[in-house]
Amino acid sequence: MKVMAQIAMVMNLDKCIGCHTCSVTCKQAWTNRAGTEYVWFNNVETRPGQGYPRTYEDQERWRGGWIRDKRGRLLLRDGGRLSKLVRIFANPKMPGIEDYYEPWTYDYDNLISAPLGDQMPVAPPRSLISGEPMTIQWSANWDDDLGGSPEIVPDDPVLKMISEQIRLELEQTFMFFLPRICEHCLNPSCVASCPSGALYKRSEDGIVLVDQDRCRGWRMCVSGCPYKKVYFNHKTGKAEKCTLCYPRVEVGLPTVCSETCVGRLRYIGLLFYDVDRVTEAASVPDDTDLYEAQKSILLDPHDPEVIAGARAEGIAEDWIAAAQRSPVYALIHTYQVALPLHPEYRTMPMIWYIPPLSPVVDAVARDGHDAEEIGNLFGALSALRIPMQYLAGLFSAGDTAVIENVLRRLAAMRSYMRDINLGRAPQAHIPQSVGMTEEQIYEMYRLLALAKYEERYVIPTAYAVDPLHPIDEPGCSLSYEGGPGMYESGPFGEASGDSIPVAVETFHALHQRQTGTGMAANAERPSRVNLLNWDGRGVPEGMFPHNNVRQ
Repeated sequence: MKVMAQIAMVMNLDKCIGCHTCSVTCKQAWTNRAGTEYVWFNNVETRPGQGYPRTYEDQERWRGGWIRDKRGRLLLRDGGRLSKLVRIFANPKMPGIEDYYEPWTYDYDNLISAPLGDQMPVAPPRSLISGEPMTIQWSANWDDDLGGSPEIVPDDPVLKMISEQIRLELEQTFMFFLPRICEHCLNPSCVASCPSGALYKRSEDGIVLVDQDRCRGWRMCVSGCPYKKVYFNHKTGKAEKCTLCYPRVEVGLPTVCSETCVGRLRYIGLLFYDVDRVTEAASVPDDTDLYEAQKSILLDPHDPEVIAGARAEGIAEDWIAAAQRSPVYALIHTYQVALPLHPEYRTMPMIWYIPPLSPVVDAVARDGHDAEEIGNLFGALSALRIPMQYLAGLFSAGDTAVIENVLRRLAAMRSYMRDINLGRAPQAHIPQSVGMTEEQIYEMYRLLALAKYEERYVIPTAYAVDPLHPIDEPGCSLSYEGGPGMYESGPFGEASGDSIPVAVETFHALHQRQTGTGMAANAERPSRVNLLNWDGRGVPEGMFPHNNVRQ
């Protein structure tokens, strides 16, 4: 057993309202520049729908992910090295701009410069790629506008797989929102597909990144990713993807999409997994066994053997403590309500989802029954057609038993907690009916409904702070007021000069470093003290008058 650490995320789809705040803030933080106009590291899809890019889940067409051959070996669905070499300069198995959308702006100058006339002038759309006038036909959120319509739903790849069992009628369409980011998989096919080795998985936390210096723009990673979360920047000629906001994660902050989520549906935590068993778990014969296989390689952080293995691999004690408090591990293993997205791709995704229960409750209430009574809820789970099979196509490779088990636990939690919230005696048989204790039901409810910020985001920092050997902000000995220093004073430390805007990630990374009482610049001729950047840890000379007597 070789223990490795992985930063992972769980999203509770019952809470997503489709506001796209996560998408907009991610766009502003990471892809608000030339060449990435069509790129959305985070997008929110309406289901049923085609997704973004369109029909990305149709692997017969796009050839992403892994397949298992007759000898039990894992092979890239898109082909090996020879296949990639043959078409390295022309790769047809890749979405075109029409599958994403052609980004546009509006010709606002036409509103100002249009001559007088009988009709009100308009701002016609123009392509951000060619600059030519265009007709808007699709966008990243098009499913959101047309979700459930007969024009969109029939092309949903997941719905096509179960169309023989479900007669889809417009008025009975089941709709929910599905936020998506890069899955940061344990067995990433994008990394295996890259001819230049530019994509890599960080050993310390499992985040998958692109080395921009090594990337040659072959775009095999775009084809190899079954989730189509690797994008091509047409200005730089490089591949780009979700970074899981690693500058924030390294200092213990959640991702931008998590920080700004209106519904508070995202949870981030640390997982331990056995890296020696990843290939074995991804190679199980039946797709329906992949969920249990993936769950089995996630290690119990409270197990003494796992703790010893983590220490042997150099994992810090604070990381072990973070893994033991991880909300992600609790939702996956302890409460068993989180599921991976499309495990049949065999990439071992690390972004998990809690399937929605709300439409089931609505369906019960619509018929005039008590929507929170446990008997009614359990009966509705097996009676409803679309949710069970459609959700199974997304999260359990078609195994409806897995989905039913999760929905039963969520339904039991609702019914059990309603009695408590109404001041009635709790019914112990409700948790027992789903294999849980009363304490586990209550703890799961608290995590899903009431958890505070520090409980939803348990993220260890990437640097160690040694209180016995504090490190002051480094400075040049010639840098002082009026001196010939080589550099301007930095934004942190007692030697800071003029105030400089600082990113929140930088502040959290460096605010522990100012611990000395002296000045970083020349001690005889110190620089000014900048109160805007002083964190209160040191008491630099000159901050307080010498005759000041503190009580």
